[in-house]
Amino acid sequence: MKVIDFIKEWTLPCAMAFGSCVYLLFSEVPFLEPFGNAVGPFFIEIMPVLVFAILYVTFCKIRLHDLRFSPWHIWLQVIRLALAGLLIVLMTWYGHEAKLVLEGMFICVMCPTAAAAAVITGKLGGSIASMTVYTLIDNGLTAILIPLLFPLVEQEADMTFAMSFIMILEKVVLVLIFPFVCAMATRRWFPKIAGKIQSAGNLGFYMWAFNLSIVMGITLHYILTARISRITMSLLLIAPLIVAFVLFGIGKSVGRHYDESICGGQALGQKNTIVGIWLTVTYLNPTAVIAPCAYVVWQNLVNAWQLWCKEKYGYLKW
Repeated sequence: MKVIDFIKEWTLPCAMAFGSCVYLLFSEVPFLEPFGNAVGPFFIEIMPVLVFAILYVTFCKIRLHDLRFSPWHIWLQVIRLALAGLLIVLMTWYGHEAKLVLEGMFICVMCPTAAAAAVITGKLGGSIASMTVYTLIDNGLTAILIPLLFPLVEQEADMTFAMSFIMILEKVVLVLIFPFVCAMATRRWFPKIAGKIQSAGNLGFYMWAFNLSIVMGITLHYILTARISRITMSLLLIAPLIVAFVLFGIGKSVGRHYDESICGGQALGQKNTIVGIWLTVTYLNPTAVIAPCAYVVWQNLVNAWQLWCKEKYGYLKW
């Protein structure tokens, strides 16, 4: 029972540790490696399905009339764009190694808000509805900003506005809009099913933890296969921690002015790093992918600490 209680209390770190151990087991043990190579791509392919299920369960708790726009939604977008602009300016002043680290920090800032941020927000006691509205705005604006800003980061970035917009929009529709529509339809026409889903409590949270274990395996793969100096690797691992504290801190400070401290922190701090990893490998310097990979670890450690405070004290200390 103590083991089960520990896992419940520290679900996110346990999920990350589990994903890391499974990846190392099936990538480093010779006779298991062929099985890992065969099964690994399957888990990557089902991730959008898992995110859909997670959000469907979470959105079943939302009522349409709870969806309201707030000024903090815009303020956080202004701040995110300002931070991204500052990093782009700094990149023009420094050489290759420093630019690589700054590029990693840039992608962490520009990553859209994680679609599953509403899950953690609800777990912490924040407004799922307000978080959902922000996530819609954030992902839509990201689809417009990325093709505009990426060429400023890498001059040879092979990207057209239409191609980037359509690809990101497709991801937003599949993992955010579609589960929302299905959830609202369930509440409207199948209220008994919606009621059973709502009574499941932490179902969405534990589904997200399972998804996190898969993401952690992908993260570890990129970190262990990188071919860079130890100093650069250390900076690419540590810089995202600074970015995480800055984003969560600013988000909470802005949200606090509108009684939405939890939403503000999660909105600006919890990132869809899978999109960030894909964008970096596809359009920027692939080595910079270490930064969004490291951000996976840091943001979930921050979330784990917040969840522990909420469980132990009934409120967040930060």
